[in-house]
Amino acid sequence: MKTGKPLLILITGPYRSGTNDNPVLIEANVKAMTDTALEVYNMGHMPVLGEWFALPLIEAAGSEKVGDGIFNRIFHPVAVKLIDYCDAVLRIGGASTGADKMVSAAQAKGKIIFRNKTELPIME
Repeated sequence: MKTGKPLLILITGPYRSGTNDNPVLIEANVKAMTDTALEVYNMGHMPVLGEWFALPLIEAAGSEKVGDGIFNRIFHPVAVKLIDYCDAVLRIGGASTGADKMVSAAQAKGKIIFRNKTELPIME
């Protein structure tokens, strides 16, 4: 499918799910989302991850560990707010309550939901 307008697409997938908060496994989840973001960019769209906004804010706010009060106050709410500026959400990866929350929030806001990058229109 081809379209004339590039989309701003939130890439969402597991962050902490299945990691037991192991930083190496969390980083692998972020890499999977970032790699997908690059593919989306190469398709002519503008990808964004909520992590790109939330993690620096969490650090600046003084969070001491993943899942502490500061982390929880910022992490998902930033992504939910970010959806307001996006045209669509691309859900990747396995089980994730947080990613599913992003999809539900996007649906409630009338955004396009993609469940596979092959569903995205190709820009020329």
